[in-house]
Amino acid sequence: MSSINSFLPTTKHELKKRSWNQVDVIIITGDAYVDHPSFGAAIIGRLLEKNNFKVAIISQPKWNNINDFTELGAPNLFFAITAGNTDSMVSNYTPNFRPRKKDSYSPGGNVGLRPDRAVIVYANKVKEAYPNTPIIISGIESSLRRFAHYDYWSNRVRKSILADAPADILIYGMGELQTIEIATKLSAGYNISSLSDIDGIVWKCSIKKWKEMNFLEQNKAIELPSYQDVSNDKKKFLKAFKIIHENQNPIMGKVLVQKHPKTIIIQNKPARVLTENELDSLYELPFLRASHPSYDKPVPALEPVKFSITTHRGCIGGCSFCSINAHQGRMIVSRSLKSILNEASSLTKMKDFKGIINGVGGPTSNMYSIKCPKWAKDGPCNNKLCLFPVPCKNLEYDTTKILEMLRELRKIEGVSKVFVGYGIRYDLAVLDENYIKELCEHHISGQLLVAPEHYSEKVTKIMRKPSNDVFESFVEKFNEINKNINKKQFLITYLMSGHPGCTIEDMVNTAEYIHEKNRYTEQVQEFTPTPMTLSTCIYHTGIDPFTGKEVHVPRSNKEKRIQRALLHYKNPRNHQYIYEGLKAAKRLDLVGNSWKCLISRVNKRKK
Repeated sequence: MSSINSFLPTTKHELKKRSWNQVDVIIITGDAYVDHPSFGAAIIGRLLEKNNFKVAIISQPKWNNINDFTELGAPNLFFAITAGNTDSMVSNYTPNFRPRKKDSYSPGGNVGLRPDRAVIVYANKVKEAYPNTPIIISGIESSLRRFAHYDYWSNRVRKSILADAPADILIYGMGELQTIEIATKLSAGYNISSLSDIDGIVWKCSIKKWKEMNFLEQNKAIELPSYQDVSNDKKKFLKAFKIIHENQNPIMGKVLVQKHPKTIIIQNKPARVLTENELDSLYELPFLRASHPSYDKPVPALEPVKFSITTHRGCIGGCSFCSINAHQGRMIVSRSLKSILNEASSLTKMKDFKGIINGVGGPTSNMYSIKCPKWAKDGPCNNKLCLFPVPCKNLEYDTTKILEMLRELRKIEGVSKVFVGYGIRYDLAVLDENYIKELCEHHISGQLLVAPEHYSEKVTKIMRKPSNDVFESFVEKFNEINKNINKKQFLITYLMSGHPGCTIEDMVNTAEYIHEKNRYTEQVQEFTPTPMTLSTCIYHTGIDPFTGKEVHVPRSNKEKRIQRALLHYKNPRNHQYIYEGLKAAKRLDLVGNSWKCLISRVNKRKK
């Protein structure tokens, strides 16, 4: 076990051990304190430390009083607040609004250690305790709620989180550049109110001051439909979504402005992406890859990533339901091979390392080293996607560097296995059979994760996922290669139910397809609308903002239950729902004893 002094301090006792009376920045997080590069609070904390700032952590504070928030006193510079690695509402509730039974980011998986809407709650407590200390909010909860947004849990459009929380600045995106710039300027004597010119932040000002600044008349900003407009008019909501989407570009993006009842919300253009050297330096910080020793139970979220390596950032996938585009961005930034190998070598020196690196990649494993010649000058395209409906010809996708990295990792003394635990994009993998072959030979632990998400072409089109023929081509190559190398390895497929565009008929067809192809899986996720995704925009409005076409949205609990049940047709407890779905779709031919039937009979549930 590492010495407690090796972690950033969390108590007065730990401050005293460092001979500190006060710190520069206090990070408040809704997650347990885990010093690992997969945890946002740890990355920001270690980066601030590297830049000679004194940093402390308050993790999962009790919010019924201010005691935990005053434990370490006021920081010299600011409080940095995050809900943690996930939105607190997603952490606390299932798509059916039931309290979750487990929180993977809490010790022992215990629930109830973070409040609903954690950023707002924490910020109010800090403001109560230290009304004159600057508050910076960041992390995915803040990032995706930076404008007026549809909130699934209250079924209404909520104001920007910066309008609800008593914070001075919101950092959106990954946040490293902005955090260091803010800390550096505040330590140099700047006032927090003067830091409105930093890329990658959202700030607010009074309506009176905004009029005096004259931004719109000078064509320095684009005005979004106001909070009241997007709340009352779904067409205005669609318009706002499109403008936000089109200005996610760190090179070509514009300043965006949205009026709220008592304040003006201003988003500066996105921060630039990190360079290769900066990304290398970030992941080479002295992470202990452990949870704080004060916990008497393990933090479940650490286990699957403890001995993993992040090789790149960003995602070119553009899936409608995914928030990565709005948070990490659509440009890939990869680490150098040397940096990755150094990290792998450091893993072999850890006492509990068993020789297995269980994950190598980023949001997906096989986007490492991908480039586009347009990114440097123009950023990602607004008028087309990188992979949908087919991979763009401008993409520089060459598996040479991926394969070189994997081969070099296998050579490191003390490393016995290197697995691709993050899953892969099969529409990229299918472009190079040599990549699939090497994957099957060396980097799969018997099962490979892939996410077709659905088998209805109509639904996958709305999801911006590849067509079925691409998936079938990949499956064919995967099975053929495993047969040739005499290995029994399997695909674990992830599917989604209840997504906008999916009708009961579509789900019946998908269940029939799964049955015919022998693709049954337990890995089914029910669609959860989260702020700023295209799928959530469609869920709220019933319209695709880019085509203007109406889209069916499964809204009732019964329809969503039927859709999910159809994918789990082997479970007898689902048969009543499946029967109702088959009846509604006029497909009772799938009830019976023939080979094609999904269920043989319906067991009446006891009342």
